[in-house]
Amino acid sequence: MTERIEGHGGELALAALRAHGVREMFTLSGGHVFPLYDAAHKTDFPIYDVRHEQSAVFAAEAVAKLQRRPGLAVLTAGPGVTNGISGMTSAFFNASPVLVLGGRAPAFRWGSGSLQEMDHLPLVAPVTKHAETVFSTEDIPRAVGAALTAALTPHRGPAFLDFPLETVFSVSEAELPTVAGIDPVVPTRRRSAAPRC
Repeated sequence: MTERIEGHGGELALAALRAHGVREMFTLSGGHVFPLYDAAHKTDFPIYDVRHEQSAVFAAEAVAKLQRRPGLAVLTAGPGVTNGISGMTSAFFNASPVLVLGGRAPAFRWGSGSLQEMDHLPLVAPVTKHAETVFSTEDIPRAVGAALTAALTPHRGPAFLDFPLETVFSVSEAELPTVAGIDPVVPTRRRSAAPRC
């Protein structure tokens, strides 16, 4: 059974993450991934902002190892992703189901030297079970599901997705498949726009 949801790329990603049992996000704030923060803020999804991207991935691995469920790290493009490679490598050797979501420079301007433009996949592919760039907003839930399935399938390990700027900021409608053994959680919007402390 599937459910159709509508939202920007961050909302679609977060809905798919929740459906797979992800309960928190570790990150160091970066503009390329703001829609993920927006979605988390609107639905009271916990965000843990760390001081270095490496710490975000190691924290996600700690969740994966200690609670035996997927851990999530969200990193901005370029140096944000490269700073997380040691954590991905650790998760790879420790068979920890970690999903790392990265920002990416806009696809429509690729090759023009956009802010922190870098092809992450050649760097992360050797230390992940699944590495993919998601070019379509409506494809985000499918890609999140595929990455988490790879991360959770024995021999477990990390997976990586990155989203070009226009993909994660755009609005679309997509199917949110249910996951066996996990009750789907469709986020609800908070009524108050007051910031959390």
